[in-house]
Amino acid sequence: MINFYAPDFKLIIPELILVTISLGLLIAGAFREKDSSASFRIYGRIAILSLILALFILVFQGLSGAQWVTFQGQVIQDDAIYFAKILILAGSGAVLAISLPSMVNEHLDSFEYSPLILLATVGMMLMVEANDFMVLFVGMEMQGLCLYILAALNKTEEKSSEAALKYFILGALSTCLYLYGVSLIYGFSGSTNFEILESVVRMESAGGLSMGIFLGLTFIMAALSFKVSAVPFHMWTPDVYQGCPTPITAFIAATPKIAAMVIFLRIMIKPCMLLYGEWQLVIVFISFASMVLGAFAALRQTDIKRLLAYSAIGQMGYVLMGIAAGNDEGIQAVFVYLTLYLVMIIGIFGCLMCLRGKGQMGVQNIEDLSGISKLHPKIALSLAIFMFSLAGVPPLAGFFAKLYVLKAALSAGLFSLAIAGVLTSVVAAYYYLKIVKVMYFDNVPEFPGASYGQTVAISIEMKIVLNLCAIIIFLFFVFPNPVLEMAQRAAFIFLR
Repeated sequence: MINFYAPDFKLIIPELILVTISLGLLIAGAFREKDSSASFRIYGRIAILSLILALFILVFQGLSGAQWVTFQGQVIQDDAIYFAKILILAGSGAVLAISLPSMVNEHLDSFEYSPLILLATVGMMLMVEANDFMVLFVGMEMQGLCLYILAALNKTEEKSSEAALKYFILGALSTCLYLYGVSLIYGFSGSTNFEILESVVRMESAGGLSMGIFLGLTFIMAALSFKVSAVPFHMWTPDVYQGCPTPITAFIAATPKIAAMVIFLRIMIKPCMLLYGEWQLVIVFISFASMVLGAFAALRQTDIKRLLAYSAIGQMGYVLMGIAAGNDEGIQAVFVYLTLYLVMIIGIFGCLMCLRGKGQMGVQNIEDLSGISKLHPKIALSLAIFMFSLAGVPPLAGFFAKLYVLKAALSAGLFSLAIAGVLTSVVAAYYYLKIVKVMYFDNVPEFPGASYGQTVAISIEMKIVLNLCAIIIFLFFVFPNPVLEMAQRAAFIFLR
């Protein structure tokens, strides 16, 4: 592939804007005399505007069809990375917009929230555009450290502190695995650059790849499996989802999954394409185990965030099915699935953040949604649309996301994995539809708490995001071309 070189700062203008705004907000917050919900909202809206500005600049740069390289080959930009960065910016902005009212209502209106979201977003963007394992490490740690702090933002709640500690310890373990893998690759190849590693693999593939590089890639894949909540590195997900405040859970469940899965795809397909025969069976196993665990472990959950955690594990299993296929259909399906999953999960958490549960500020248990359709029919309808979509009910977007992945698996000859995907999808439909049943057919509790059935102060930004998510999910089958075309261009970059 021909590389086109760009001035060092041209490709990272969106990142520079976000870093500048986040540092400005941190400095302003540090010199402020007293926290207030008004200033928290102002900071949040400034952060949202900065994300919109970064997204506008990124879109203005446009799709070029070429691969641009800067910072001496350590950072690249192509159609796939461009698509991923759009998803990250849009997802972070949407989560920030829907979370501000909920953070105020849960008395978590700390000025650090918005800058940490921006810095985590920069880390994710750096991850997907990295062309070197050390640049990737910087992006992963920048994102990870921000998420650890966000998870512990509720200092008065024991579960939140426990979740943050678990997240930090297991995250540190995954970082150790990653660095050990990188050290092995550097020791046996002499470089941490993706393109040089690809050249080394190509030269050594005929005579047999050195065990050091193979082990290094194994450790790196284990670390990335932790980031995407894939089995057997999923153990942190249910506790962190449950223990974190709902707005933080929404952010952890959305854009970090996009960044981690894209870099997982880049490493497995690009530098290691000649070794794909050896890796495919491993990815098939991880995909199968994630789908099975996600489907069956969620059946007995009563806490809605734990249920969504196991659902996320299963959903990542479907994405890994596309990676296991290893063909253009599979890669295209991965990007389509990630796009639609992002929309669905933001919509679900947005609906949950609109509501207050029985005797508490936020919805925690599934029974907190009992009869909510009678009190808030619009919110219930939106949540039902997202749940039906996650279940794969046609003609909603989730059905087509699963369809594309299954078609890719069948075209690659992965018949057993495709059958497992269909069966686990049927099992998972039970608990998605159970939530719809509770909303529409269960009665309002006889002795509800004082806050039951109330809503938070829904902002105009929140309404825009939720309506837009519902429209995308409901009308994707009518206008699928924008997403499909961008996903097709991204797949072409990987396999050309």
